[in-house]
Amino acid sequence: MKKIEAIIKPFKLDEVKEALHEVGVSGITVTEAKGFGRQKGHTELYRGAEYVVDFLPKVKLEAVVEDAMAERVVEAIANAAKTGRIGDGKIFVVPVEKAVRIRTGELDEAAI
Repeated sequence: MKKIEAIIKPFKLDEVKEALHEVGVSGITVTEAKGFGRQKGHTELYRGAEYVVDFLPKVKLEAVVEDAMAERVVEAIANAAKTGRIGDGKIFVVPVEKAVRIRTGELDEAAI
């Protein structure tokens, strides 16, 4: 099993969710996040005063899938989230050793 974590722009969430549904992902977890990478934030003007916005709004999306699906899921996220501009985000793939469905006690692939 693989855990796929994606940090994307918030306005791309619906497109990514649809793309994941099309490749057969049955469940995802979405968290609002803030961060920055190479874009390093930006400067804004508020009531005549300039200030730096260091952390930009992002969405963190997590899904655990079977090994065989991982590459398709990464491609689906990358294609749906891409705008071609700086700050599109990152995708991380991490191995998952064990999964347990709390309600039934099912393990590993049966739990996802």
